Amino acid sequence: MKDTINITSLHDYLLSLLNLLLDYSPKLIAALLLFFVGGYAIRFINKVSRKLLLKREVEPTLVEFLCNVIFWGLRIVLIIAVISKLGIESSSFVAILGAAGLAVGLSLQGSLSNFAGGILIILFKPFKLGDTVLAQGVEGTVIDIQIFVTQLQTDNNQIIFIPNGSLSNNTIINFSRKATRRTDLLFTLSYDTALPTAKALLLEVLNQNPMVLKDPAPAVVVKELTETGIKIALRAWVKTPDYATTTSQILESCLLTFAEHNIRTQPYTLTESKTISS
Repeated sequence: MKDTINITSLHDYLLSLLNLLLDYSPKLIAALLLFFVGGYAIRFINKVSRKLLLKREVEPTLVEFLCNVIFWGLRIVLIIAVISKLGIESSSFVAILGAAGLAVGLSLQGSLSNFAGGILIILFKPFKLGDTVLAQGVEGTVIDIQIFVTQLQTDNNQIIFIPNGSLSNNTIINFSRKATRRTDLLFTLSYDTALPTAKALLLEVLNQNPMVLKDPAPAVVVKELTETGIKIALRAWVKTPDYATTTSQILESCLLTFAEHNIRTQPYTLTESKTISS
C-alpha cells in the first residue's frame, strides 16, 4: 500500500513538472532565441559603427570608447529584455541596477572626473599621439591617450602618467601643433661692445645655418638695456622637428663667434622655455 502511494506521488510530481515545462518552454525558447539573435545584432551594429567612425577619421581612442559604450549598453538592454521574456519582473532589476550605478558613481568621483577629462581631450584634441607637449610641469611626447590617463615619454625615456581630470583643467603647451617654430635666444652684451658689428655677426650666424628658414627672415634685435649690459635677442624660424638641433647649433656658433671676436657676454637665457625641447 505504501509503495502504491509513493508511485502515485512520484507520478503526480513528474506530471506537474512536465506541465510546468510545457507551459514554460515557449518562454524559454523565445528568451534563448532573443538572446542569440540579439547577440548577433549587437556584434553587427558594433562592427558597422566602428567602420563608420573610422571612415570619418574619428580619433582611434574615441572610436574604441564609443564602440565599448554601444556594445555594453546594448548588452544590458538585451539582458533586461531576455529576463522580461522569461516572465521575471524587470522593473525591480532595473531599480537595483540604477542603485548600484549610483553607489559606484559616488565611490569613484575622482575617476569620473578623469573620465570626463578624457572625453574632453578626445573630443577637442588639444594634442594627438606623437605631439610634444608641456603639461602639469612635465614635458614629453604623447605616446598614449586613454580614457582616464594620458602617457608622456620624456627625453630621458621616462613614462609619465597624467590623470586626464587635472590635465584637461590646466594649461597645455603643444609644441608640435604648428609646422614651424621660432627659437628665441637672449644674450647680454657689455656696453663696450660695437653693437652694429655684433648684430651683423649674429645675423650671419643665423643666415649660415641651413635649418633656419628664410621666410620669415631671421632677426637680431636689441631687447632691453639693463644695468649689466645690452640684451640682444636672436629670432629664427625653423621646422618644428628641427627645433632642438637648430637651437643647439645656433648656441654653439654664437659662442664660437663671441670667442673669436672677443665679445663679452653674460650667460644666455632661453625666453621660450627653460629647456631645449625636442
